Amino acid sequence: MTPEEEVAQRRTALRALLARPLLTAERDAEALVLVRRHLTALREWLTRETGWRLTVDSGAARLFKSASDTRDATHPARGRAGEPYGRRRYVLLCLALAMLERADAQTTLGRLAEEVLSAAAEPELDFTFTLDSRAERADLVAVVRMLLDWGVLRRVAGDEEAYLSATGDVLYDVRRPVLAALLTGARGPSTISAGSFEERLAALTAEPIADTDDLRNQALRRGLTRRLLEDPVIYFDDLDEAERAYLASQRHALVRRVEEATGLVAEIRAEGIAMVDPDDELTDVRMPEQRTDGHVTLLVAERLAGRGEATIEELKEFVRRAAHEHAAFWRKGVTDPGAEDGLLATALAKLTALRLVRVEGESAVGLPAIARYALNDPVIKGT
Repeated sequence: MTPEEEVAQRRTALRALLARPLLTAERDAEALVLVRRHLTALREWLTRETGWRLTVDSGAARLFKSASDTRDATHPARGRAGEPYGRRRYVLLCLALAMLERADAQTTLGRLAEEVLSAAAEPELDFTFTLDSRAERADLVAVVRMLLDWGVLRRVAGDEEAYLSATGDVLYDVRRPVLAALLTGARGPSTISAGSFEERLAALTAEPIADTDDLRNQALRRGLTRRLLEDPVIYFDDLDEAERAYLASQRHALVRRVEEATGLVAEIRAEGIAMVDPDDELTDVRMPEQRTDGHVTLLVAERLAGRGEATIEELKEFVRRAAHEHAAFWRKGVTDPGAEDGLLATALAKLTALRLVRVEGESAVGLPAIARYALNDPVIKGT
C-alpha cells in the first residue's frame, strides 16, 4: 500500500466514525475493517486533537464524542420518517435501555413494553405512559427501531408492524457489548447526586480542570478542534477570551490538521470559521436541499440574507406568497390556510441548526454565515 493510499484509508475511517460514532460489523463492515486496520493512528490523533476515546472490538467500534454545547437542542434524535423526538420518546429510550441492561440474552417487544410500562409508573418520574393508544405504541416502536439501527438489538423473528396492529410480537437478541458502549459521559449517572436537570447534566459531562499552562492549552486545542468537527460554524463572538486568543495564534495549525485528517475544507471569514464537506456526508442537516421543504428553506435564507432580520409574521406572509408562486412544483396542500406555519417552522429549524439564523422572540435574525445565500442584483452586459 502506498503512503497516499494509507492516508486515504485513515481519512475514510475517521470520517466514518465522525458520521456514525457507533459502527457495527453487520451494518458498517467495510468501515469497521478500516478502523481496525488504522486503530493506532486513529486513537493517537483523536486523543491528541480532541480527547475523545475510541474503543474497538471484533463486532463494533465506538467513538465517545462529547457535545460542545449541551444546551444546543437543534439536532434532536429523529425517527425513520425524520420526525424529531419529543420528551416521551427520550424517556422511553432511557427506560428501554435500563430494562435491557437487566434483560436476558433474548427478549420480545411485548415483554420489553411491559417492563417499560412498569418502570414508567414510578411516581418520581413524573411521566405518564399507558400503551393504550396507537400513538404511544408507535413511540415505543420508534425507540426499538433506533436500538435496532444502533445494533443494540438484533431482530430474530417477527415484525414491529404486527405489534402495532396487535397481531403479533417480535423476538430480539440483546447485544450487551453494544449496549454497554452507549453512555458517553465521563461519570456514571448513578454516581451523580445533583438535584436539577441542569446540574446533573453539567456533572455528567464535566471534564477535569486544567491547572497548568500546558494542560490549559491542551484543553483549548481539544475544545476548538471538537467544535470545528461538530459545529456547522464557529463564530468568534461566541468564544471566550482565552479561546479567541488561542485560535488567533493557532488557527492555521488547527485548521490544517483537521483538513488533513478529514478532508473537510475550511471557509474562513471575518466573523468565524466553517468546515465544509465537499462530499456532503458529515452532516445531519443539508442546505440546500431538494423538494418543497428544501426550496422553502433556501428562499427564507435568501430573504434573511438580504434583509438581516424579519418578524415571524413577515416570513409567514413571504412563505404564503411563495407557496402560491411555486404551487405547481411544491407538494400538495402548501396553499391551504395555515400551511405556511409548518413550512416556515421547518425552514427555521434547519437554518437554526446550521447556525445561519437565530430566532429571538417573534423575529428571526440572520447570522453572518447566511450571507453566502444572498443574491446579487443582476448585471446586464451590453452586447
